[in-house]
Amino acid sequence: MEKSKAPNRLSRSLKSRHIQMIAIGGAIGTGLFLGSGSAIHTSGPSIILSYLIVGCFCFLLMRGIGELLLSDTSKHSFLDFVKIYLGDRWEFVTGWTYWFCWISLAMADLTATGIYIKYWFPAVPQWIPPLIILLCLFAANLVNVGLFGELESWFSMIKVVAIILLVVVGFGLAIFQVKTATSTASFSLLVSHGGFFPTGFHGFLMSFQMVVFAFVGIEMVGLTAGETDNPEENLPKAINSLPIRIGLFYIGSMIAVMSVFPWNKITTTASPFVQVFSGVGIVGAAGILNFVVLTAAVSATNSCLFSTSRTMYALSMGGNASSFLTKLGRNGVPNIALNFSTAFLLIIVILNYFIPAGVFNLVSSVSTINFVVVWVVLIIVHIKYRRKHPKGTKTFSMPGYPVTDYLSLAFFIFILGFLLISSATRIAMIISLISIGIMLIIYQIISRKSSFSK
Repeated sequence: MEKSKAPNRLSRSLKSRHIQMIAIGGAIGTGLFLGSGSAIHTSGPSIILSYLIVGCFCFLLMRGIGELLLSDTSKHSFLDFVKIYLGDRWEFVTGWTYWFCWISLAMADLTATGIYIKYWFPAVPQWIPPLIILLCLFAANLVNVGLFGELESWFSMIKVVAIILLVVVGFGLAIFQVKTATSTASFSLLVSHGGFFPTGFHGFLMSFQMVVFAFVGIEMVGLTAGETDNPEENLPKAINSLPIRIGLFYIGSMIAVMSVFPWNKITTTASPFVQVFSGVGIVGAAGILNFVVLTAAVSATNSCLFSTSRTMYALSMGGNASSFLTKLGRNGVPNIALNFSTAFLLIIVILNYFIPAGVFNLVSSVSTINFVVVWVVLIIVHIKYRRKHPKGTKTFSMPGYPVTDYLSLAFFIFILGFLLISSATRIAMIISLISIGIMLIIYQIISRKSSFSK
């Protein structure tokens, strides 16, 4: 009997609901569940406007990515288009920057899972849960991409249900003006403690850093094009539903939270979600939230294994990583790339035991900045694509081009500039710039060696 051979392309096993939930999962992370407390403390109710502005530009970013992907569905990911329109050099830099973005985020999230598990099992050493979770997710991703899609669908569903409950409970309390432990719930609380901009314009600007962090990973749906059974139908659906998700998950939840508790009484040591659930007397609110946040961290790690392995596969296909990484298993999964990313992440999990928490905050900031750099590159790629193809993609084009492209580019460059002059993120910004410079030098060295060997 002849042995079955490994396929020569990625498996197209992701269904419509998988793509929808992956897109949702990419827009909901620990930044919303855990970081929103400090964001509210920094800017007050104006955080709602921050989410709206960043959300609009992220939607335009995704429309641009979607148009690129649908212009040629034979391409595996957005990195293929970076190579076409910016060349090998920037495909190399963008791809490896994107790989590091997800690795560093997963490092923080995996470490967090150990802390979350200790809530229920204090005696368990902190390094054990990350190890078990990583190995389980690795095994699931190794089976086939359909199982990844199924897991991410359920992870995203848990996060969605938690947010919907928050919005329903918060709006219900505000409409009926129910008394809580701190005040009487009402929509008027949004402006009754210093107005809509209580911390001034500077506080409003400072909130963009945390809001952008909440949106990182939203572009991951752009890596699923090569593994979607019907990209022409599924990708537009996922991208076009983004405004609804932003309105419900971010803006809706922030309105609900600050209508139940005055913004200046929301603590930064606990999630605002816990405070709302506790305010209505839900038994075990902290435990429920801990489970949701644990799910969000596991989901982020699951997304990391998917995105890093596909990024390495795309880099390998483009000649910017070892050709060994292009090998696929019989299930159409880039197993070698998946093994490499998992092994690297496993090393980080072990090292996490010895590294102080402050280092992780720095790495997370570096990761966020690098995500924005990748977004800027993708917008430039889309501009170059439309210059070459003025009519664009007929079925899914960028609305308002070219004005929207240039506005988006200016906005994200402004964010990078603000992060550079802000003392809280200046070091992370400098590290990011240095890392990009190092990658450019590495590419130059590799390209010279290749030219000499020919």
